[in-house]
Amino acid sequence: MRLLAASLLLAAVASAQSVDQLTPHNVKLEAVDYLGKRAVKVVEAGMAPNGEAYAVLKGADFHNGAIEVELAGRPAAGAQEGARGFVGIAFRLQNGKYEYIYLRPTNGRADDQVRRNHSTQYSSHPDFSFAVSRQQSPEKYESYVDLEPGVWTKYRIEIEGTKARLFVHGASQPCLIVNDMKLGDSSGAVALWIGPGTEGYFAGLKITPK
Repeated sequence: MRLLAASLLLAAVASAQSVDQLTPHNVKLEAVDYLGKRAVKVVEAGMAPNGEAYAVLKGADFHNGAIEVELAGRPAAGAQEGARGFVGIAFRLQNGKYEYIYLRPTNGRADDQVRRNHSTQYSSHPDFSFAVSRQQSPEKYESYVDLEPGVWTKYRIEIEGTKARLFVHGASQPCLIVNDMKLGDSSGAVALWIGPGTEGYFAGLKITPK
C-alpha cells in the first residue's frame, strides 16, 4: 500500500508541474501561454555548456516507469546555424550524471535524409554524447520521426532497467529503442532538458512510476 501511495503522490506532483516546482540549472524559466497551452518556457541562462541546461523537477526520484509531456522546441533568436531546437527529458539524474532522450525538431522535415535520420537521440551525460555514439555505434541511438519546430509534440518515454522506449505523437510503437542505457539500472531526478540555442516549451508533465 505504501508503494502505491507513493506512486500516486509522485504522479500527482509531476502532473501539476509549474515553474515553482522546478530548480533551474543554467536556464531561465517562465510561465507562459504558448499555442493554446499553459507552459513552462525554458531558455539558456548565458552560454551553458552542452548538456548543462535543464530544470530539475523537485521531489521526483525516478527509477522505472513512464514520463509523458507535451513539448515544443525551436532555435532561439540569434542561435547559431547548427541549432536544431533540441528539446527533451533527462532522467535518473544524480551527481551531475543522467540519461536523456531528446528531439531535433528542425530535422524532422529537412530535405536531407541523413538529417531526418537524426530526428531523435538517446545520450548519457557526461560520457556518452551524440558525437561519441555516432563514432562508436553509428545510427544505433538515433532515428527518424516526423517533427516540426515550435509545434506541440506528444512525447512519452518508458523506462525499465537499462531499457528505454520513445513514443511520439501518441503512437503505439516506439520510434527509438535503447537496450543498453549507459548508467545501468539506476535512479534519480527528472528534468526538462534543452540543448544549445534552444527555446523550449513544456506542458502537462506526468510521471508514472512502476
